[in-house]
Amino acid sequence: MAVFAVQYTYTDDAEKVQAVRPEHREYLRELHAAGTLLLAGPLGGTPGGLLIVRAGSEEEALAAVDGDPFVRDGVVIDRSAREWTVSIGELPGA
Repeated sequence: MAVFAVQYTYTDDAEKVQAVRPEHREYLRELHAAGTLLLAGPLGGTPGGLLIVRAGSEEEALAAVDGDPFVRDGVVIDRSAREWTVSIGELPGA
């Protein structure tokens, strides 16, 4: 399995983000417990987030987060996945 950086861009609707965030974080905790999600957190600047996911392909990385309430409820307005090779340091669980 490879490691992928999945980048989310969020809607500007801050109320919607706040309303869905608890369910989103619970979903990510479940992915983390399953070993699929290694790291996740919000990005500064334009509203969005970064998820580090273990998967077999870019398509599988995106499919792993298809069930995310942020995706389901339209908080995520754009997303992409790119394979990421760690050359310095270590990822937990990688």
